[in-house]
Amino acid sequence: MLLTITLIELKSPLKFFALSYKALGIVKQLKDAKHAGYKNTGLWTTHYTMTLWHNVEEMQAFVRSGAHLEAMKETVSLARELRTLTVEANAMPDWKTAKAMIARDGKVVQFK
Repeated sequence: MLLTITLIELKSPLKFFALSYKALGIVKQLKDAKHAGYKNTGLWTTHYTMTLWHNVEEMQAFVRSGAHLEAMKETVSLARELRTLTVEANAMPDWKTAKAMIARDGKVVQFK
């Protein structure tokens, strides 16, 4: 199985409302997707997600379609930084572990 951890740092607290609107569509899309688990946490301008996938095909089908694809197109207007990490895992770690993993090994994309 694959675990994907995502961190999004918003450009400002006001971007939270746009992020929340996008997240509603993504969560709805997740309900129909084949995945083994999902959770999120965040406050102010820092938000995390964790998703556990059965295989790479199911993960990529989700990422490259629907509300998630549309939200990715708008990341540059919302975020100052995005970090992602996908690793082999049988279960989701606790948040302390997940945050350490993405801080250490996450792929970083910065926006102006």
